[in-house]
Amino acid sequence: MLRLTFLGTSAAQPTLGRNLSGLAVRRERELFLVDCGEGTQRQMIRYGSGFDVDAIFFTHFHADHYLGAIGFLRTLSMMGRAAPLDVYGPRPARRLLDVMLFTGTERLAFEVRIHEVKPGEAVRRDGCALVPFETDHRTPSLGWALVEDARPGRFHPEKAASLGVPKGPLFGALQRGAAVTLPDGRVVEPGDVVEPTRRGRTVVVTGDTRPCRATVEAARGADLLVHDCTFGDAEQARAEETMHSTAREAARVAREAGARRLVLTHLSTRYDRDFAVLLEQARAEYAGALDVAADGMVIEPPLPE
Repeated sequence: MLRLTFLGTSAAQPTLGRNLSGLAVRRERELFLVDCGEGTQRQMIRYGSGFDVDAIFFTHFHADHYLGAIGFLRTLSMMGRAAPLDVYGPRPARRLLDVMLFTGTERLAFEVRIHEVKPGEAVRRDGCALVPFETDHRTPSLGWALVEDARPGRFHPEKAASLGVPKGPLFGALQRGAAVTLPDGRVVEPGDVVEPTRRGRTVVVTGDTRPCRATVEAARGADLLVHDCTFGDAEQARAEETMHSTAREAARVAREAGARRLVLTHLSTRYDRDFAVLLEQARAEYAGALDVAADGMVIEPPLPE
C-alpha cells in the first residue's frame, strides 16, 4: 500500500474548503505526516487517515506548516500513546521544536525524538527511504522524496519445475536470490527463473519553494510530484517576492524531471474554488497526468510494471 491523503491544501491561511498544509502518507504498516498545519488533527478525523503516526517530516518552519503538531501531540498523549514519535526537519528544528512541542504544564506520555537533517541525509523506514533535498524558500527548507526499495523480480515456477527444481523450500531460496543445488548435482541460479528486480515507487513533495534544480533532480522519473502552486501567471512578481511557485513553473519542473504525475497544492485563497486557470497554465507546460489537490483527495500511485 502507498496512499496519500491531502489534509490541507491552502497557502498561509485556511478557507472554508481548504485547511493549512498537511499530507498523510500511509505506506504498508507505517503512517507519516508531511507538515502539520493548524487543524491537521481534525482533518485526520474527517478523512480517516488514522492517528497511528510513526513520524512527522517537516519541510520548513513557517507557522502554517507546523503549528498543528502542538495540539496533535497533546491529543496523542491524552489517548495514551506510548510508542516514541520521530520528528524530522531542517534547522532550526531542534531549537524550535524543543520549545514549541513541549509547551504546557504536563509532560507528554511518550518520547518525541527530534532530528535536524540536511539535504541528502536519508531517513530509513521499513521498505523505503525518505530523502530530504534542498528547496528555495525564505527560510531553511527541504523537500522530501519517498523512495521505495527495489522489488524482487517475477519468479517463474514453471521454469523452475522444467529445470527439475522441486516445489517447496528450493522455490523460496531462488526467489530470495540464492542458487540451489539439485540432487543430481546441477546448480540452478536465480537468474534462470527470476526476472531482474523491479523499481519501487518514488513520491516527491516540495513544500514551499521557488522552482529549483534540486527538485528536478529529486523528481527525476518520479511516479508523483506534489509541488507548491501558490500563484498563477498574473502573480509572477508576487511568487518571486514570496519565494513560491506558479502553476506554470511547477509544471516546467515536472516536465524537466520527467515526473509521471503532477499534483499542484498550497493554493492562494484567490484560487480556492476557481482554479481552472492554474490547470490551464500548467497544461501548457506539462503533458502528463495533472491535478489540483483538494482537501480529502486520496492518491494511490500504482506499482511500476
